[in-house]
Parts: sequence; structure tokens; C-alpha cells
Amino acid sequence: MGTRMEVSQLESRMDTEDYRKLQGLFLDPSGSPRSLSRTEFVNLAWSSVGRGSEEEYGLLFDGVVVTQEHRGLLLDIDAVKEEGRVDWGGLCSFLLLELSDKVKNTSTSRVPRWKPPRTLTCPHRDPVQKLLHLQSSGQYLTVSKGGTVCLRDTDDMSLLHTHRLENSTVSPKDLWVTDVVLLHNVHKIAVSFTSKEVCFYDILSKQDFGCKYKLQGLKFTPWCLDYWVDPSNPDQAVLTIGDIGGRVSALYFTSAQISLFERLSLRTDSDSADVILWDELVKGKHRSCYTVTHRGHTPAWVRKVRYLDSLDAFVSCSTRAQSSVVIGWREKESRSLRVASFFTKRGVWDMDHHRGLNLIATAGVDHQVLLWNPYVTSKPVCRLIGHTGPVTAVCFMQTQQQLLSYSKDKVLCLWDVSRQLCVHRLAGVFPETQEDTQTLLFVHEERQVLVLSFNSLLLLLETTEEEKRTSSHEQPVTCVLYNSLFRQVVSSDSASSVICWLAQTGQKVKQFHRCHGNKEISSMALDATQTRLFTAGLDGEVKVWDFSGRCLHRMNAGLGRAVEISQVLLLKRSILVMGWERMLTVFRLHSFSQSFVEPSEWKGGVQHRSDVLCAAFQPPQTLVTGSYDGEIIVWNNGTEKALRRLRPLAELGEGHVPDSHLGVNGKEDADNSIAITRLLFIPGRTSAAIATGGADLVSCGGSGVVRLWNTVHSRLVGQFTAHNRDLGSIVMTVSLCGKYLVTADREGTLKTWDIQQYCLEPDDGITKEPPELLRSFRPHLDRVTHLEMCPHGDRLLVLSASSDRSVVLSYLPGEIVGLFGQEEQWCLERPGHLHPQREPERNQRDQGGQGGKRSPPAPSETLPDPGPDTSAEGGEVGIKDQGEDFGSDAGVDRKKHLSRSRVESV
Repeated sequence: MGTRMEVSQLESRMDTEDYRKLQGLFLDPSGSPRSLSRTEFVNLAWSSVGRGSEEEYGLLFDGVVVTQEHRGLLLDIDAVKEEGRVDWGGLCSFLLLELSDKVKNTSTSRVPRWKPPRTLTCPHRDPVQKLLHLQSSGQYLTVSKGGTVCLRDTDDMSLLHTHRLENSTVSPKDLWVTDVVLLHNVHKIAVSFTSKEVCFYDILSKQDFGCKYKLQGLKFTPWCLDYWVDPSNPDQAVLTIGDIGGRVSALYFTSAQISLFERLSLRTDSDSADVILWDELVKGKHRSCYTVTHRGHTPAWVRKVRYLDSLDAFVSCSTRAQSSVVIGWREKESRSLRVASFFTKRGVWDMDHHRGLNLIATAGVDHQVLLWNPYVTSKPVCRLIGHTGPVTAVCFMQTQQQLLSYSKDKVLCLWDVSRQLCVHRLAGVFPETQEDTQTLLFVHEERQVLVLSFNSLLLLLETTEEEKRTSSHEQPVTCVLYNSLFRQVVSSDSASSVICWLAQTGQKVKQFHRCHGNKEISSMALDATQTRLFTAGLDGEVKVWDFSGRCLHRMNAGLGRAVEISQVLLLKRSILVMGWERMLTVFRLHSFSQSFVEPSEWKGGVQHRSDVLCAAFQPPQTLVTGSYDGEIIVWNNGTEKALRRLRPLAELGEGHVPDSHLGVNGKEDADNSIAITRLLFIPGRTSAAIATGGADLVSCGGSGVVRLWNTVHSRLVGQFTAHNRDLGSIVMTVSLCGKYLVTADREGTLKTWDIQQYCLEPDDGITKEPPELLRSFRPHLDRVTHLEMCPHGDRLLVLSASSDRSVVLSYLPGEIVGLFGQEEQWCLERPGHLHPQREPERNQRDQGGQGGKRSPPAPSETLPDPGPDTSAEGGEVGIKDQGEDFGSDAGVDRKKHLSRSRVESV
């Protein structure tokens, strides 16, 4: 049977003359345009052009009809659509869109490949306050809190020379450097001290950093400095000072290369430095410079300050929420500043500005990296989600549209700013540090060198080469399903797009845009016939589609409100929707006679104390639901009555609701609690084993913990920590015969566990030993949002969707096949036979999966015959075609609780 890959080959084989012949087919004898039916097109094209086969031309025609109809690019004449006819414009549009999609889906980001980190020799005994690059010599300079200056080599940053700054104002033991900047146009460094002064040292002095000026009389301790010089006029320069009193002060130099300050008196100190008083500058007694000041951060400390010459403004940040970022705008022909403040929930540690993009990046105490338009104070341009601890440093790559960020969770992220995507995540190489460790981020783009300081420790990262990384979607992927009828993978994203892929090759088949307007698709499900797709959006609706792109029904789950739907569960005679309230929302199948479907009443009423987030069904009548507060309720689905409650006894007392905290997405979630975000019954476990106390249900959610339950005896049988608790909420899936459990976390790591015998035999206590870990591998750079298993012959494959905008296919237990949308396609045509119960080789357990076009087969399981379907009836959902195309409606945004939950058909 032909595939779209063959059609692509046909299109690439055709030349200009062939396309001219095709164009001629769409003209009647009189030269007027005409449309062709499938039979007419296949016969005429095959006989006229001669390349390829009739089957290939038929597949090309089908692609035009289906894909262009989804995008509304066919003729608008109903008769033409009904007869399945196309014209020359439709064919051309299809070919152009296919090319455009190929370009989009093979779009890459330049990603550095780091050498192993190297620790630099460092004589500093106290924290490094600044690392500078000396443009004149190419060498590097580090300055510590205690005043130790180290000169480093241009090539390998090895230590060349050490010197201690002299300041007679304070004793050596009380000397405390707060910041340093390079005044490269006058060959000096400016150093701020806790003694409320800024000293200017000559770096070309034969006497080693001789002090030339001392700026004294500051009201508050200067905490941060910035220096800018006009590249076209080196005499014009600006030194900016941020202090612990919340003030930002700037010194405008008008003749810097002649003299920074005028010598008004013979005041000198024991260092032979000229003493300059701040009050003299404020009063304008120095004609070579003048000052401007604002107090926008008072009473908070100013953590970082920058002068933006392109805006003629000063940007600064603090850890005070009300003045997280402040911009002081210069008024025209005035020395006063107009202040504008930006609000964040918990303040900002660091910030940086990209001159080309005119964006300000902030490192939030609330774990968020925010991008701001300097002219818009009400809200950020976007949020970059990925850190699980306070972000302490950010730095733009000015020659590229990329941003580096580092947080207290010891993770370094590289962001593609234009796509709002984390393209590289580096973890596990940074040292263990204390809570109050000071971290600096220094980037020298020209040499592709990155240095991080952790108090007195300096870590050097150098790049070897750049690698290309492909994405499947243009926005973070929220859900992935496998359609066994069409042998296709279906994925959705936060931009309300749905894409269908060929599982055997990874090639995109079709894409549907704006399924819920511009609102995120939070979950999806397939009915038992695999011909109906259910999508749930943040507009509060669930839509039912066929695979020709028609919306058959709209389910009013949110009753007109914008709610976040975490799961849609399809049962035999009803559909359950949940995620935003304590009660289940139910739709009876008899209500689907209309295109707009209203919910019915759930007979069981409100039983949960917190929002219901997930559910699972076990034939014939067992339904379980899990909620935000960690409670699981067992229901009789036939009567819709609650039967039993399950709670982890050791963690919670009666009536306790866990406290939420601020997660990596910057929103209230329950990642450090025991919220239940996923429930799955374990297939293949016998009634006898369950009756004697064995586990039949598995749950996961906050803190990386997996729990196994016995629903008959209402007890917790076992629990283990699958992933680091600091990573928060996890997702999971279970294989069809209950042998394999796959879990995934926010760092993009997947783990495969053998649970075939785990918690099968009853025990007096709770089993806390984890099951056998078969493989741990990392196919993603960011949070895994959804997992799905699918069979291929007698082998199992794992589909994983991620916030890094990729969908990855892997063999069990953990070899990566490829990423959907990559340029080089794979082939899963002929899987070899594998023994289902054979254990993997020991070296396979110990190694992570490696990416590539084709991976060697991995051990798997033989899938049992599922027998007749007892959980759903084909054709009951979406009977009537109401004619709405994919991508018509918009909704209203809503606050999100947790990671995306699985949506399944039972």
C-alpha cells in the first residue's frame, strides 16, 4: 500500500516540464480552467506525465482533497467538494503548503555542544564579584569580595598574576568589594565598596592598579555598577550606580578621555588618589560630568543596573515585588527621570537586555524567566517555563536570539527567544552549593566561552561544535495519542493545533490549525472505533472531530466558562470530563443528537474535597477518581455511587488539604504535595491476586512518587520515588499486559520499570523498595507532558510529548527511534520477533538510549488478545456531521493547575 512518503518522492522526481503538462490537464479544449475528479486526474496525469504509478497519482489527489479542505483552500463550490474535485490552484496551494510545512518542521536551533566543565585555578577565598574581559589585551580579570584581583590568560584562562586592591579608607580585614566595571576607553576599573565609595584604579599603571580617584560621600552603600561608552565618541560615557537604599544614580561624563573629574582642590588620601565628593557632583561643580537620580526601588536593594543607550533609559531590578524592574526614562533636554515600575510576584535577582530584540529578561525568585517589552509595564511578553528553583542569573547571547538562565536547582537553560523554546538544558555537572551561594554568569560570545562562579569556585564551559535540534510543533506539545486504525500518531499543542504523523516513518500527514481558536488543547482522546477524536481546550469546550477535519459536536463542559480540562474519559454510555471542580461533569450519549451538547447530572454528587484531576475505569463497573488533595474515590459506575476512599495514611490526616506552592510554571500547583494527576489500572492482574491484597491500581503526581493501591481492600500496597522530588509532578503510562511502567519528569527523563511481579503478593506493611529499573534515558530537553504506549508487531513503542515542542518515538525499554518531523525518516516496516519475558542485557539496563535513525530492537512483551470491546460502542459518538471545520472557535484563557494529564479511551 502506498504512503505519503511515496508521493513526496513522486513530487521530487517531477521537473518543470512535468508540471507544465499537469497544468495543461486543468484546461478544457477551449482553454478555460476546469476541475478534475479523482478518476480523471489519475488517468490523465499517468498517461500525460508518465512518471510514477497510478497509485501515486491517486495518493497525490487524495492529499490535495483532504489537506486543502482542512485548510479551506479548495474551491468554495459545494458541488465540487462533494464530488471530490480539484483545480490547478488547489494543487499548487497543496504543493506550496507541503513545502512550507516541511521547512517549519525541519526548523532548527543552533545548540552548543559543551566540553566537560573545567574548574579554574582560583586563589580567591571569598566570593568572586565580577569577571571582566580586557579588550585591549584579550585577557580576563576576576575580582573577589576581599579585593583580590586575578589576571587570566587569553587562551585557556589560566592564572597569570594576582594582586590585592589597596584602599586606605578601611582596614584590609574590613574591605568588601560589591561590584566592578571596566572603563575601557580610559583604561581603568571602577570598584564599589561597602565603605560607601567608588574607587577608580588604573589598569595600565606600572605600580599595579594604582588608585586615581575616590568618589566618596555616597548616602548609601553602592551595590551594583554599570558602564557605557559611546562607540562613536569615547569622551561620552555613563557610569550607573545602584545602592542598597533603592536609588539609581548616573554619572554622565562629557570629556572622559581627557579627565573623568576636575581637580577642584588638593584633596588626596594616603593612596595619593584624588577625592571627589558626591555632593560636588550633584551641585554641578564639575563641568566634565553631571548626575541624574531616581528612587524607584526604595526601600529595596538595587540588585542589577544597566544603562540602555538605545532608549536613553536606566533599567534596574530588585527582589521587591512592587519594584521588581524599574526603568528611569530621560526626559527630553532635562536631567530628571520619569520612572516606570514592573511588578512580579516575588521580585527579580538578575536581568539583561537584548539590544536587537529590545527585550528585557528577568531572573525571578518565583522560578520564572520573563521577557518584557520596555514600553509595556502591565505584563511580560512571555514566560519561559522550565526551572524548579529561583532563577539567579540570566544573560542574552547578543549575536543570536538566545538567552542563558541559571537557577538554584543547578540547571542551566539555553532558550531560543523567538520561539520561546528551551533548546538545551544542562544539569548534573554543577557543584553542590549552599542556599546563600552567589552565582555569576559570564559569556564571551566571540570565543564561545561560558564561565559560572559559585562563590570562590570558577567553572569553565567551552563549546566544541554546534548541533542542530528539530522540533515537531511550533509550540509546546500537550498530548499525544496513537491511532491504531490509521497507524498514525496524533499530537496537540498549546497553540490549538493538531498534527497527524505516520508512525512508521515519522512523516507529517496533515495538520489542523485553531481547533479551539487560539486556546491551548489541554488533552485529547480517541473513541473505540478510532474514527472520532475528542479535543479539550482551555475555552471550556470538548469538541468531537472526524479525521476529515469536521467538528461533529461541541460539548459545553465549562458551561460557558473558560476552564482547564485535565482529562476526558470515554465509557460505554457516557463521557466524563474533569479538572476544574470537585464533581465530575458527565455527558450521556443519548444527548448527542444535537451539535451543541449540554452536560447531564452526575448522580453521585460532590464527594471529593478538592478538584478532581483524573480518573480510570475497570470493566465491568469500577471507576476511580483522583483529586488535588491526594484522595482517591472508588465508584460503581452503573449506579454512580461512591463506594470507598483511598488515602496515603502516613502523609495525611483526615481533612488535611496540602499547601500549594509556586511551581516552575509560575502558577499555583501541587507538585510538593500528594496531588493525584494520573490513575491507571494495571492490566493482567488476576482477581485472585487482587482479592488477597495485591495491587491493581497505580497513581502518580506530585513529588515524583508512584503509589500502588488495592481498590478492593482500600489500602496502599506500595510506593516508591521514581524521580527526584524537587522536580515536582510526573506523568506515566502502563503497558497493555501490565509488565512495564514508564514514568517521565520535568527534565525530559523517561524511566522504564518492570512491575510484572511488583506488589503482587500481599504484605503486612507498605512496600517501599522500588521495582527493577530497566532503563533511564532522556529524549527531551524540557518537561514531558504526556506518555503513550503503542504496539508494533510483537514489540512495544513509547510516544512522549514535551514542552520542548517535540514528539519522540522510542523502543522499550529505552532506545530512541527518532523525533517526529526530523528530516531523516525512519522505517518500522518489519519488526523482528522478540521473546516477551526475556530480560534485557545488563549493559542495556545501565545505559541511556541513544538517538538515531534506526535503533536496535529492544526487549518487549507479547500483547494479549484484548477480545471483544466491552467499554465503548462504535458509532455512538459523533453520529451527525454538523459541518464545522477544524480551527473555527476561540475561547478565554485560564490559570493552569498541574502538568497535562493523560486522556484515554476505555
